[in-house]
Amino acid sequence: MTVLGISGSLRKNGNTATLVNTILERVRGAGVETEYISLAGMEIRPCTGCETCRETKWCVTEDDDWGFVAQRMVECEVLVLGAPTYYYDINGQTKNLIDRTYSLFHDRKLSGRRAVAVAVCADRGCERTLETIEGFLNAHEFSYLGYVCGRGYAAGDVRNDDRAMARAREVADTIVRYIRPED
Repeated sequence: MTVLGISGSLRKNGNTATLVNTILERVRGAGVETEYISLAGMEIRPCTGCETCRETKWCVTEDDDWGFVAQRMVECEVLVLGAPTYYYDINGQTKNLIDRTYSLFHDRKLSGRRAVAVAVCADRGCERTLETIEGFLNAHEFSYLGYVCGRGYAAGDVRNDDRAMARAREVADTIVRYIRPED
């Protein structure tokens, strides 16, 4: 089983990446296979609303990085999806990724997986970011294993958020208990 962590931040080593990787490192430390994807440097174009995916069951926009990320999501057992907060909601790159998964919705290609939501904000707005991620997870019929909400502005600041770091470890332990209930 694979735990896939996605940081939707355009800052490759920012606070969202830090929280997602904190979870993955603890899960990996328990002997569980993990994979990490950063959307930084990737091109994820927005959904055009063409509705062609209703027939093809996959997004027909093929000249960007969405297909690679989506395939990994389809293959994982647990998804850890993290996003920074821009103007009280999820950032655009992560929203583009989510919107394009509409093409996976028709055949419920993501249904039955487990998920964790991760949100980071400088000061306020994490709750709305979490709500947007949770809406995506609910629409695709993921089972929810928890969430982490962290605060930080400059890269690495989230490490000073003791509550978020502790919560990331707790959520990682929940993932491990799900994947390895006998341990």
